[in-house]
Amino acid sequence: MRILVTGGAGFIASHIVDKYIALGHKVSVVDDLSFGKVENINEKAHFHREDIRNSKGLEEIFLQEKPEIVNHHAALASVTLSVKEPQRTAETNVIGTLNLLLLSAKAGVKKFIFSSTGGALYGNPKILPATEETSIEPLSDYGLSKWIGEEYIRFYHQLHGLPYLTFRYPNVYGPKQDPKGEAGVVAIFTYQMLKGIRPSIFGDGSKERDYVFIEDIVEANVISLETKRNDVFQLGWGKGIKDIEVFEAVRQVLGLKIDPQFSPERPGEVDKICLSATKAEKALGWKPRVLFREGVARTVSFMEEKFPGK
Repeated sequence: MRILVTGGAGFIASHIVDKYIALGHKVSVVDDLSFGKVENINEKAHFHREDIRNSKGLEEIFLQEKPEIVNHHAALASVTLSVKEPQRTAETNVIGTLNLLLLSAKAGVKKFIFSSTGGALYGNPKILPATEETSIEPLSDYGLSKWIGEEYIRFYHQLHGLPYLTFRYPNVYGPKQDPKGEAGVVAIFTYQMLKGIRPSIFGDGSKERDYVFIEDIVEANVISLETKRNDVFQLGWGKGIKDIEVFEAVRQVLGLKIDPQFSPERPGEVDKICLSATKAEKALGWKPRVLFREGVARTVSFMEEKFPGK
């Protein structure tokens, strides 16, 4: 199949591109490299450096590539940055998504796959794990922008019959994650410890997130190519892991004796979240398989090779 992947130079989507190509699909990548990296782009992919806010540029790419599938991962995905720059967040995550939907409907795309967020969509739910039916109460512009994107997708399915599948992601981690960004705490802690820097934990270390290894997320995106469902699915373990537990797991794998430093919590961040994937398991046969300690060990091994110690 001809598959267009937006954000394909980024952490998650580049892994998906690699897998799609390994399976024999013809893949084109759209990325403006504002967050993605050239080194992540598969050499067998047809790369277009373009901003998804530029509808004219995207139209030329659609005419050239004639995609059958659009897998949309490009986004301004930083909670903290979204609070500081709400207009830029809306332009990228809402208008950018709308541009792709308009072109996908016009081109008769067979499926629109969308990466949404489970971690930032629900705020602080009273009942955990959250399900797809949990009340939507985002605390950040990022979470809100993803929700609006989901609504636009449902609308274009109803209006134009555009097939779609939306995944609400947990905290995804693994090799190639940026250790110098805001998210990706496993990569950040690993890099800092390798460089002899005391990692900072925002808050008292009790914040909880649902961590799923990149390999499992890629598998969901492979399954999405075959399913006929038009629906929203959460991906997660259904259990939270505390920030301090992440720190301790990385420290143990590295065999170091180092203590964290604690900093004030950042605006827009939720306190505790974990996601039930019961619906995805029943409908798609998907469930996470890589246990957290194994995933941390594999991530640390990658980071040790790429960023040798000080």
